[in-house]
Amino acid sequence: MSHTIEIIGLGAGDMNQLPLGIYKKLTDANHVVYTRTTDHPVIHTLEQEGVKFESFDENYEAETQFAAVYHAIVEKLIEKAKESPVIYTVPGHPMLAEKTVQLLLEQNEIEVEVVGGKSYLDDLFTALKIDPIEGFQFVDGTSFVRSQLDYRHHLIFCQVYDRFTASEVKLALLEDLPADYEVVIVEAVGSADERIWKLPIEELDRSMEISNLTSVYVPPAPADLLHHIFSRLREVIATLRGPDGCPWDQVQTHESLREHAIEEVYELIEAIDDQDDDGIIEELGDLLLQVMLHSQIGEDDGYFMIDDVIRSVTDKMIHRHPHVFADTTVDSVAEVNKNWDALKQEEKGDQRKRVLDGVPKGLPALARAFKIQKKAAKVGFDWVNVSEIWDKLDEEIKEVNEAIANNDHVEIEKEFGDVLFVLANLTRYYKINPEIALNQTNQKFMSRFSFIEQQFTKNEKDIQQASREEMDRYWEQAKRGE
Repeated sequence: MSHTIEIIGLGAGDMNQLPLGIYKKLTDANHVVYTRTTDHPVIHTLEQEGVKFESFDENYEAETQFAAVYHAIVEKLIEKAKESPVIYTVPGHPMLAEKTVQLLLEQNEIEVEVVGGKSYLDDLFTALKIDPIEGFQFVDGTSFVRSQLDYRHHLIFCQVYDRFTASEVKLALLEDLPADYEVVIVEAVGSADERIWKLPIEELDRSMEISNLTSVYVPPAPADLLHHIFSRLREVIATLRGPDGCPWDQVQTHESLREHAIEEVYELIEAIDDQDDDGIIEELGDLLLQVMLHSQIGEDDGYFMIDDVIRSVTDKMIHRHPHVFADTTVDSVAEVNKNWDALKQEEKGDQRKRVLDGVPKGLPALARAFKIQKKAAKVGFDWVNVSEIWDKLDEEIKEVNEAIANNDHVEIEKEFGDVLFVLANLTRYYKINPEIALNQTNQKFMSRFSFIEQQFTKNEKDIQQASREEMDRYWEQAKRGE
């Protein structure tokens, strides 16, 4: 026969916070009372009045992860409740930041009754003199994700049990706020032992005394400290496009921004080729700016907003990765690509009825040739082996020479196009993007030629008057320098 587990909250401070009904239930208990931890002033007082407690403190010492501790406690309570009624006490209120209570409520073996207890939030808001209606986030110091922290509102970490937890909180805060940013430490709020003091984030795990009654309050951060937060970027772009914003930003359209998007992509590629991390950061930022401007234009015109852009790509990534977000199994990158293409076709439906639909018209010609051949190859229209492509290249070069011999300019242009198309196919076979490869060669040429110019300038010579032999000599020097 199973019995009920009654869950009682002990409040956040001393006996003065314990409701009379709860006090009587505990002192009238004729059996042992289970408690998550004895490290609480109410426990000490009740023990003096004869209440017998059995704690789970030893579980914290036996396990390395809090999750394992909570599951072990719940398993023990369920086991005991199958034998006799159980009273289980927790600090504070049972429904406030108590993982064991949540786990007990989720299970179906034993009936659970939350009897009550006093939350320390009222005392906390009073002590800190804050109004939660301004925006409030309550975070478990033992289990949180940094990306979810909202520094624009009042932020409180509870369950900062020990220096290790305090250190984890500190490291997360230092990713977003300066080391000297002041936070507030609250100890045993609402009780006779209440203490409140301020210290910089960098001191969070060094000079403070830690207990299970410790909370850390982070005041809302000013906007100038949140320039790395997405919501702040969104506010800035909206301001630039707003009535009191920038005249240039206000008049931009999707069409007027097209050339800037192209330029930013090429500047990003250049930074990547140069292995310039700072440059990559800057150019990615410029690309993001383009996304934000187009999204703000869409919002201003009433058609779409950045939320729709984010939702679109999130839905797409989840749908096209069933091997990550669903139960599909893949054994290779090739299988991933095959699934990707099939799912992409499923998404596009009637939008792309032909194999070559979807090749952007605005791509540079070489990149477009690469894309066209790649799509055709996916349905089997491809060379059997690479030697055939090399033979085709020889054939096209002969046709170029014939056109040159005939002095037929139109045919020369066409035949050179055929040569470039075959070269794009060759790069595809060797898994090289021809646009990137050619861009690297362009950069290499510019670097070497700049070296030649520098040498002539250094020797006070005019490059316009230089011989081919002199330039070749400096070219080889530049080459060796690489």
